[in-house]
Amino acid sequence: MVLATACGSNGSDAASPSSSPSAPAEPVEAGAASPRLAITYDGGVQVLDASTLEVLSDESLDGFLRLNAAGDGRHFLVSAQGGFHVLDGGAWAEGHDDHAHYYTAESELTDVVLPAEEPGHVVGHAGRTALFDDGTGDITVFDSEDVADPDRHSRELTTPSVHHGVAVELSDGSLLVSEGTEDARTGVRVLDAAGSELAASDDCPGVHGEAVAAEDTAVVGCEDGVLIYRDGALTKVTSPDPYGRIGNQAGSPASSVVLGDYKSDPDAETERPTRVSLIDTETATLRLVDLPSSYWYRSLGRGENGEALVLGTDGSLHVIDPVAGTVVDSIPVIAPWDLSEDWQDPHPQLVVVGGTAYVTEPASTSVHAVDVTAGRVTASGRLDVTPNELAGVTGDVEEHSDHD
Repeated sequence: MVLATACGSNGSDAASPSSSPSAPAEPVEAGAASPRLAITYDGGVQVLDASTLEVLSDESLDGFLRLNAAGDGRHFLVSAQGGFHVLDGGAWAEGHDDHAHYYTAESELTDVVLPAEEPGHVVGHAGRTALFDDGTGDITVFDSEDVADPDRHSRELTTPSVHHGVAVELSDGSLLVSEGTEDARTGVRVLDAAGSELAASDDCPGVHGEAVAAEDTAVVGCEDGVLIYRDGALTKVTSPDPYGRIGNQAGSPASSVVLGDYKSDPDAETERPTRVSLIDTETATLRLVDLPSSYWYRSLGRGENGEALVLGTDGSLHVIDPVAGTVVDSIPVIAPWDLSEDWQDPHPQLVVVGGTAYVTEPASTSVHAVDVTAGRVTASGRLDVTPNELAGVTGDVEEHSDHD
């Protein structure tokens, strides 16, 4: 695969020529990090204080909105008409030698937009953020801390064919990129910082999703297993079923095991899986774990210590030991729920920030905080909107890359 590459400034990506990164007036110094949540709804996006679940801001935005953390611990990227809109969570940290200073300010939707015809996957890793435009095949990678700067320096590439794709830049500057067309996605390529190919595989039908495990190891899902990129080589791990699709994964720097979903019925319109996959990136093996209930693709998360978390349709957060491959706890959180035929309908969603798991409950217009270690719900908040997508940021100093 040959990628068209460019490297330069994105000075034209703001919503207007006069737009600039939002600088909140009169920030207030805080004694500790102030994590934030963002929740989309039909007509806009709200920012919440993750500690109190208080709504801090409400921004109007039309269309079906996708939501991701931007990778800097402060901002969110809202996928909407025109591209990736930068939402300031209003909480951040500035590192000073062996300590940090913490600040808060008003959260707001900034004027900065990273343009895209069809904004797709957002992947933040090691202080770098990679965006994929499904409408053009364009990939944009930049330092996460520069997300709100219209003059940020970006690494830019374009795939040979337009497809629903994904890219992730690893800490050594290598870039893993999906390959495919509008009709079929087939594999991945790994490029070095100069754009030369390091590894490639076409043995990944329906490639979708990514996760990074310990030791900077990347995993992408296939319809018959996964591909693992480790120590400069791609390794295929095959599912135990002829059709064993792993399309969504959750990784943790504290674990060499990646949590994945698992679907085995190629003819199902809306499959309700009851098994998840655990991919050991050190041994290149895969095992399946049976759950007490079904789940969906936004049900996966990882705890602070690498625990594998799955939000079930029984309303419980199931905690899996990723090494033993066993369910060690099931924490009741919300009422039982079912999958809609339309994935864009509001469904319960899970996101983990630090040691706290957050779960939305559209049926009761609520959001809940769960202490994974203690195994209980610690706070619940009512919303005046029906929540759909959910994302979280730490309000703390995030990991940065070691390369320019």
